[in-house]
Amino acid sequence: MVTTVVVKVKQISTRFSIAVHTLSLIAVAPDSTGDYIAGSVNTNPVVIRRIMGMLKKAGLVEVRAGVGGAALLKDPADITLLDVYHAVGVTENNQLFRIHEHSKIECTVGRNIEQVLQDELAQAQALMEQRLAQTTIAQLLEKFK
Repeated sequence: MVTTVVVKVKQISTRFSIAVHTLSLIAVAPDSTGDYIAGSVNTNPVVIRRIMGMLKKAGLVEVRAGVGGAALLKDPADITLLDVYHAVGVTENNQLFRIHEHSKIECTVGRNIEQVLQDELAQAQALMEQRLAQTTIAQLLEKFK
């Protein structure tokens, strides 16, 4: 008898890609309104307002109330994907990966899995963050042409 187990893995939040989309759009179309950005992203303007709030708090954008619109507070060449990643809180407690809890301590694997896997996952996260730090919004804009 063969048993198939299906495990659902939670993906990284789409906040990151929406934030990159938002910053890129503001860079090419200054004074873009939340509604305009929401249309381009194909999402609800409320989602864009939340993302814009995070980007504003991180010092990446200025949002103008009333008239609307937004502007970058930094040159696109000075905004890395790592900046965006941190701005929108992709990780929880600065850890991208979570490990299941309460493994059986009497088991060799159960006793050691957390530490062994945590080391590997921390290295993977560090490599990913290094890569994100090497790419700027300006570099992405060049690829849109």
